Amino acid sequence: MAISRIRLRHASLLLGATILAGVSVTAQAATNTTTTQKAAHKTATKRSAHAATKAAVASSTPAAVSAATPVRMRRSALQSLPGPAPAGNESITVVGSALSTSNNTNANPVQIITAKQIAQTGVNNLSDYFMRLPSVGSSATTNAVTNGGGGVSCTDLRNLGTNRVLVLIDGKRTTINGNSNCVDLNSIPLQQVASVEILKDGGSELYGADAVSGVINIKMRHDVNTGNITMRGSISQYGDAPEGMLSAFKGWNFDHGKGNITLFGQYLTSTGVMQRNRAWANPVALTNPVSGQPTYGSSYSTNGVFYPDSGNGKGYTTHDNGQTVVPFTKADRYPFNRDTSLTNNYQDSSLSGDAHYDVNKHLTVYANVLYSHRTTNSFMAPEPMTGSIPPSTLPNAVNVPGDYPGNPFGEDTTVYRRMGEWGPRRYERASDTVTGIFGAKGEITHGWMYDASYTYGVNRENVRSLNIGNYANLLNTWGLRATDPGNPDTSLAYDPSVCQASAGCELSSPFGKLTPQGAAYTNYTTVENIQYQFRDTNFRVHNNHVVSMPWKNGGELGIALGMEHRSEQMSDSPDPLVAQGLTLTNTQAYTGGGFNVSEGYLEGKLNLLKNAFLAKDLTIDAQGRYSSYNTFGSAKNWKVAINWAPNRDIRFRGTLGTSYRQPNIFELFGGQQLSYVTAYDPCSQVASYGASSPTVAATCARQGIGSGFEMRNSAQVPTLQGGNSQVKPETGRTYTFGTVLTPHWVPGLSLSVEYWHYTLKNMISVIGTQYLLDQCYTGANTGYCSAIVRNAQTQQIQTATAMYENLGGLHTSGIDFDLDYTFRITRHDRLNLSNNFQQLVSYQQQYVPGGQWYNYDGRLLYNNQTGQPRVRDYATATWRHDDFSFIYMMSYTGGMVWNNQSADLVKGSVGRYKTPGIFTHDITLAYQLNRWNFQTGVRNLFDKKPPYVVDGGTNTNVYQYGNLVMGRNVFVQAGVNF
Repeated sequence: MAISRIRLRHASLLLGATILAGVSVTAQAATNTTTTQKAAHKTATKRSAHAATKAAVASSTPAAVSAATPVRMRRSALQSLPGPAPAGNESITVVGSALSTSNNTNANPVQIITAKQIAQTGVNNLSDYFMRLPSVGSSATTNAVTNGGGGVSCTDLRNLGTNRVLVLIDGKRTTINGNSNCVDLNSIPLQQVASVEILKDGGSELYGADAVSGVINIKMRHDVNTGNITMRGSISQYGDAPEGMLSAFKGWNFDHGKGNITLFGQYLTSTGVMQRNRAWANPVALTNPVSGQPTYGSSYSTNGVFYPDSGNGKGYTTHDNGQTVVPFTKADRYPFNRDTSLTNNYQDSSLSGDAHYDVNKHLTVYANVLYSHRTTNSFMAPEPMTGSIPPSTLPNAVNVPGDYPGNPFGEDTTVYRRMGEWGPRRYERASDTVTGIFGAKGEITHGWMYDASYTYGVNRENVRSLNIGNYANLLNTWGLRATDPGNPDTSLAYDPSVCQASAGCELSSPFGKLTPQGAAYTNYTTVENIQYQFRDTNFRVHNNHVVSMPWKNGGELGIALGMEHRSEQMSDSPDPLVAQGLTLTNTQAYTGGGFNVSEGYLEGKLNLLKNAFLAKDLTIDAQGRYSSYNTFGSAKNWKVAINWAPNRDIRFRGTLGTSYRQPNIFELFGGQQLSYVTAYDPCSQVASYGASSPTVAATCARQGIGSGFEMRNSAQVPTLQGGNSQVKPETGRTYTFGTVLTPHWVPGLSLSVEYWHYTLKNMISVIGTQYLLDQCYTGANTGYCSAIVRNAQTQQIQTATAMYENLGGLHTSGIDFDLDYTFRITRHDRLNLSNNFQQLVSYQQQYVPGGQWYNYDGRLLYNNQTGQPRVRDYATATWRHDDFSFIYMMSYTGGMVWNNQSADLVKGSVGRYKTPGIFTHDITLAYQLNRWNFQTGVRNLFDKKPPYVVDGGTNTNVYQYGNLVMGRNVFVQAGVNF
């Protein structure tokens, strides 16, 4: 049914007034109105910090925006609104259904966030806003993740990982970042966002793979015939971390409103925070003793650390460039945090064009192109030299022979050294992302609508790693030659001719500093290139009113169906020297591959009763999808839902459906690479295992490791990871049920309660390194011992091996409580209260099929960067007086007990074992003066510090508390419409 101009304009005015009042809209309210930080001595591989949570790619989706109304009939009502398209009493399409739904007939738990809600927080990207929401977990990657984060911002739902949430733009799939395999929210300009819909329920049956935990649909602004320029700047209370944003857009109608062209542009810059500039992050604790001081800093010093063969593991160092040696003490440990970035420096430039033309009611052609260029850089402490990085064939340890000139020990001596002569490591990333959508839509006949589109996307990323070093050249400079070339366990001999034969080489000693010429000869910058590409063809047909039910008070049947074909390819080409194992950074092999999928889906929505006794509305919905992959075969998924409103004041709803996730390209075809995963060698902390300590001690003793053994790789274990072509899809089941209250006797009030439950099987992941070590050394599963290799000379863990495989399962459930209440105080004053609350009921994970289930509810996996607080809450209060607004925002994250993936830490066995609950507060003031809009605000009003966590890298968990890293922050924004 077409919407008249008058009726739509009336609905638009109503929504506009609501938005200006600062209404916080959730799905329940909307239906009533019609929404690894790692230790810094080694680099964490970009895909290793959360190997089980890297984003995958799956089938494309039906558009989430209704095409029922011709564009030109909507334009006049939309052009001046900063928010989403108004609904009034008419039908719109929201994520979770390919059909339109009228007021209060959506069975899916959907939360809608308006552009105004995002803007009032003063954030620079969607990821920073999503961190406030209780449903968003700590598996997300933000700009506070500088070691292994890849410079991207990706999100997550229900702590199921970034690879199990599907992010759409205008209901269609967009280009992911090939480096991190997820949608980079830095690349989406905030000023172009009209609203965000979050489906907090599985959606594989309608949207295909990846929609396991839910779907995030970002609706962009269209149909604009006005213009705007907005500027925003912010700075921390410490005078650092300045951020700036400049955005503009302008739209033009043509041919009497039948066509429209809109251009958007945005430039964003953010200067990062160095770790040395935050007192809570200095110094960094590596141990968690019951009494006494923790161990701080890295054992890899710029002065070198020397272990003579007869020293029984006792280390020495030098304070006079190798002239004399003295015992190595805690005072000699290197404070790596002073060289390390706490947040990324980044700049993002984006430009988009949107155009459409209404030929007639049967044909509207449209096109949208979004381009983004992002540069990111961050710093880490100088590269440590510990020998070759497996699986390199170069010597795995620098064991200097006793007859080496200047060897102060006169015997074979193992040398470790942090190469300060090269300067701190610097990581520079440049990423270009473009997505183009081209299509046509309109009415076929008698209410049957179609939408046919083609999407092409590509992402290219260049990664430069400076001051990494060339290990082969370093050995030449020291005049060391392998006696058995190609054997990593080879001994070394003094041979100055290897340097004399190399142009630019100048002899130096491993017991002293490199000369300037030697530093230039041995230094090296690596270059890595990643490219991701996808194509999607999508055809959809739907009719909201196919037939009316023949009985009294019967409603109507709606049907939607569609077909899609999508292909994805990706390549990751590491630097040639990195691939050969000739540098001092993590080795990495080439990754390349792809897949394609053809799919069909069907949805039927039947309104059984409407306006009947005890059935104001009774609707059932069924969805199904068939997918055929060239990599593993076919998959079928389904979902059923019911929505029952006995009267206009209360509604009951429930869903039950299946889900799946196909292996992504890295999981299938990823080249083997080394990652330094946060974990502890059990032989270095035997006493922390409680009742299992005797077993751990005995296992270590059998390997020739006695008491007093010290782990030299500060809080990190080198772990070999890679793809597995035999990996099969994950499967799962999700159900939700709840109620929505919209009492007519309390106008403006909406309450909802929702229970949700997810079950996942055959999860694609790598076994956790700490779990693998614990299982071996406690005797729980000695089969894992074969995956652990120790250096024959030093007894340090050389590698642990954990490839992708189908492992165990996960059960998680919880309760969402959402409230929105808007009421008028006086003729000039309005108050809105909004609250989103999540109570986690259960979070249980199984690492291996048939294995033990671990309860992580209320636990912080302090060495794996994720946390599952039992309680999270986000509340806002908005007071509006005419053109002035004051907004108060509060976030709460419940306290957690620390867990090492195998067991909870307990008082008496360690110094710290839990993290308290934490409140944070923000305020914003806004004023509208004619065409001008002004905002100013303070984030983290009371300068709340991130809770202390012994993570070995930052003294906190940046994945859980990254929004507190910057400290108190003030922003100012001004915009003008024209």
